[in-house]
Amino acid sequence: MSALPACANAPERSLRPIERGAGFLKQIQTPAEALISRAKLGGDVAFCVADARTGNILEEYKAGLKQPPASVAKALTAAYALDVLGANHQFETRVVVTGGVKNGVVQGDLILAGGGDPTLDTDALAALAAKVKAAGITSVKGGFKVWGGALPSVRTIDTGQPDHVGYSPAVSGLNLNFNRVHFEWRRSGGQYTVTMEGRSEKHRPAVKFARMAVEARSLPVYIYKDRGGRDEWSVARGALGNGGARWLPVRKPEIYAGDVFQTFARSQGITLGAPSSVGKLPSGETVARHQSAPLQDILRNMLKWSTNLTAECVGMAATAKRSGSRPAGLKASAKAMNGWARDKFGLTSMSFVDHSGLGEASRISATDMMRALRALRQESGLKTLLKRFHFRDEQRRILKNHPVEVHAKTGTLNFVSGLGGFVDLPDGTELVFAIFAANMKQRAGLGKDDRERPPGGASWNRRAKTLQQALIERWSVLYAA
Repeated sequence: MSALPACANAPERSLRPIERGAGFLKQIQTPAEALISRAKLGGDVAFCVADARTGNILEEYKAGLKQPPASVAKALTAAYALDVLGANHQFETRVVVTGGVKNGVVQGDLILAGGGDPTLDTDALAALAAKVKAAGITSVKGGFKVWGGALPSVRTIDTGQPDHVGYSPAVSGLNLNFNRVHFEWRRSGGQYTVTMEGRSEKHRPAVKFARMAVEARSLPVYIYKDRGGRDEWSVARGALGNGGARWLPVRKPEIYAGDVFQTFARSQGITLGAPSSVGKLPSGETVARHQSAPLQDILRNMLKWSTNLTAECVGMAATAKRSGSRPAGLKASAKAMNGWARDKFGLTSMSFVDHSGLGEASRISATDMMRALRALRQESGLKTLLKRFHFRDEQRRILKNHPVEVHAKTGTLNFVSGLGGFVDLPDGTELVFAIFAANMKQRAGLGKDDRERPPGGASWNRRAKTLQQALIERWSVLYAA
């Protein structure tokens, strides 16, 4: 990839201003450094914006500084997966039997084998159980096994996160419902009724591998223990109120999927024993299979909803195919993606520790992110996968019919905010940009239990998003052609 000029700051000029009144016009004439100072984010802010057609950098600020990308990293993960696996790649989950089938009876074991699908849900397992029944199977002589070895086993995406947050679940080659279990509670008199379910759009099977106990304490709200091959949870009675629900992360994804599949097999008249995990997939006959949606559709949803599990699964699947062997773990796979980005785009600052951006140790400069986005715009049509960024007024209400269109990937961690993507101006000019803000000192001061809703975190994030919008609106006037 050809080198871009270090800086090509354009003179400020008023071209086709957006009609937002005198106050807005005054804001867009404010230097970027003053807008950054006004945001009062502390730490560091960096950005780089360029003409998407020519690659000429129009304005930059600390653009070479390596910053945490947060979920903006998923844009590069999507490109990596598309490049290696292809847009039409589908993940496959299979039911394999050993020993053959005689008069409807499996002579050996029945294995639920994952293929790395990050989108497998309870409805798909119900359909898979029906296919096993349609194949003529009525019973199994051997055991019920589950296999997730298509991808490395990862207990949690980021060890620095609280145990109970659903956005940092385990990762495996066999995943279900984004490796989250639905916990619901209702109060009746002085007692609570709790349920733990593998809930989906059509089904709500109870699960046995995960249990919840309500305990008389105020803090901590949740406590997790790995006990007897189960996910054992307890929750503070004082935090529950009259009722509610939330998704909790799963730490044993293969057993979770097996637990739910066992329920649906039973509904089809097939009795299976308790699931047990195997490290190596036995050879046998595939009697049923489920295929995911094409990768391009999976990635579009990943970028829309910013699902961390999807990013880690597609990233590690790409590394496995590219290298010819399963990566050792998230860091090893991320290192392989760093090498891919260096070879393909010349990115020298990129050092990711995972594929989702959840790990705070990941770094990239605004210049490198901008360069990658521009190259991907031309190569892979990444822009069409990015969701639209909405402009908002002072009360954070969406401004309808805004003349500027932005398609971008957001990224948010505690006291970290990123945005990278494309700006379409009314006159046809297209810009490509990356903005990173991080107050790592303030983030480092957080205790682990504070990381779900840290004091001051929401207001900091609002100010960061206000700054992002102010910069984009400023560029939309200054750099219209």
